[in-house]
Amino acid sequence: MDKPKILILFYSMYGHIFAMTKAVAQGVKEAGGEPILKQAAELIPENKWDENIKKVKETMKDIPIADPNNDLKGIDGLILGVPTRYGNMTAQMRNFWDQTGADWLKGTLIGKPAAVFTGTSTQHGGQETTIISTMTMLLHHGCVLIGLPYSFKEQMTMDEITGGSPYGASTITGGMGERMPSENELKMAKGLGRHLTEIAKKLSS
Repeated sequence: MDKPKILILFYSMYGHIFAMTKAVAQGVKEAGGEPILKQAAELIPENKWDENIKKVKETMKDIPIADPNNDLKGIDGLILGVPTRYGNMTAQMRNFWDQTGADWLKGTLIGKPAAVFTGTSTQHGGQETTIISTMTMLLHHGCVLIGLPYSFKEQMTMDEITGGSPYGASTITGGMGERMPSENELKMAKGLGRHLTEIAKKLSS
């Protein structure tokens, strides 16, 4: 088959999920896929942005805003970058999916592999609940859920506090967003992109 088209749909406020997104995209490329990066539309008024948000938004200005009416069509797989808000997905990402009823009715994503990665400020800040609750939504769309198997041994390291679980890749940002993804976390993000793309190839063949 041609290169599988993998939509990486993400939302990032302070750059942590964007850093993970770039690693996921690298993994997609390594597996012979075509990563399509789209960001969920911002809902916070621009006059409420602090300087850190402004800087991050500037670095992402060339990445298109996702269109819920068109961007789910013609893809071979889907990876969501979803920051945690109180153990659940952000309003920005929920806003996108709440507009996808037409594709749900058509079954656009039925049989397509989908994975999720996330970030939280603390080690036990809701990474797994965010991923699993997002996967519930993906099941309603008929997706084939892809996690991060224990063959990715980085999630079992005892050498550092780190994200990563069998549900998906993740990062820990610190209470003030001071910690960017570690090399270990980025390796898992890249692995997730590679793993899903390899499965997308099999499902499309």
